[in-house]
Amino acid sequence: MLQLLPFVALACVALSQAVAPSPGPGVSRVSRLSTDFGVKVFREVAKASKDGNVAFSPYGVTSVVAMLQMAAAGETRSQIQRAMGYGVNESGVPRATRWLQKTLTDPRNKDVVDTADALFVQRDLPLVPGFMPRFHRVFRQMVKQVDFTESERARHIINAWVEQHTKGMIRDFLVEGALDQMTRLVLLNAIHFKGLWDLPFPAAATHQRLFHKQDGSTVSVPMMEQTSKFNYGEFSTPEGVEYDVIELPYQGETLSMLIAAPFKMDMPLSALTALIDVQLLAEWKRNMTRVVRLLVLPKFSLESEANLRRPLESLGMKDLFDASRADFSSLSDQESLFVAQALQKVKIDINESGTEASSATAAIVYARMAPLAVVMDRPFLFVLQHNPTGSVLFMGQVMEP
Repeated sequence: MLQLLPFVALACVALSQAVAPSPGPGVSRVSRLSTDFGVKVFREVAKASKDGNVAFSPYGVTSVVAMLQMAAAGETRSQIQRAMGYGVNESGVPRATRWLQKTLTDPRNKDVVDTADALFVQRDLPLVPGFMPRFHRVFRQMVKQVDFTESERARHIINAWVEQHTKGMIRDFLVEGALDQMTRLVLLNAIHFKGLWDLPFPAAATHQRLFHKQDGSTVSVPMMEQTSKFNYGEFSTPEGVEYDVIELPYQGETLSMLIAAPFKMDMPLSALTALIDVQLLAEWKRNMTRVVRLLVLPKFSLESEANLRRPLESLGMKDLFDASRADFSSLSDQESLFVAQALQKVKIDINESGTEASSATAAIVYARMAPLAVVMDRPFLFVLQHNPTGSVLFMGQVMEP
């Protein structure tokens, strides 16, 4: 039986009551701007990780911040809109957002991508007339009403939604005490991905090899190997840091994973993560060529949690978290609200993704020439991208498998 690769991301924002005062160029634009925003948030998260492993979903954080923008007003909305580069209520944006969601989750794709958005609101919170229809028009979800005065019961309801929409991979997302009687709203996005490599790694070729950590030490880890034709390119940063990028497609090639690492062992990965944006991703795709390479890649599993407050504040969204300045009057003009928490949790598992049945489906023969090797035995960056739209579902840095 084929083994699937699961990717799960969950982004969450909780608002509390303040105790004191392709279908056209529009779709391409929204896809590009939303992807760029999500990647910028990743850069801030990676910067704060102190060279630790990071797994992140740019798509997930963009979805939640877009929901926040719809609920915000005044300067709070302006700050979000400037950071994202577009307004969720602009002409054509709702249609583009729905099209992107539909394309990502198209059942004809060979890979499985499930996304879900949710807005859990205090059941007696008076909402601005027309907010719920506007929310449903863009996100295709109904507003869910809960009673946050029974905070533990509300937490269990939300955690059950998370577990359901991540196929059981993320449980107990909100810890005890995460909600209280002042909570008025929780916004959630969940993504679940399962995919098989277009050409699986032979399990028999996985061996222990040394992985060189950033501090100069080494650790023995299982590394997968395969020789195949890959899209591959060699690049350099404006500061002259040379690095290579290789692309691994999933079945159907709707999605693929880009993996990048500096050539030199002693070069910090931050030289790449600090530069990553949607333009650089497009440059990689334009300048890679299909060549035969021996790829050596570690098996790895990551579980990562991120507090998004500082990353969002660093991108200019400061009023969100200020109880005296936040403005969410587009949602409710009866209570003063502010963002109490902004969280994301991601689980990723990368392995050979194959059994005898799948590895027997193709026999690829090359000329008997020793291929050049791409050995990811040092910290590397990975990006899981939806090729038709350019949306980045997941990305991260692996400092130690």
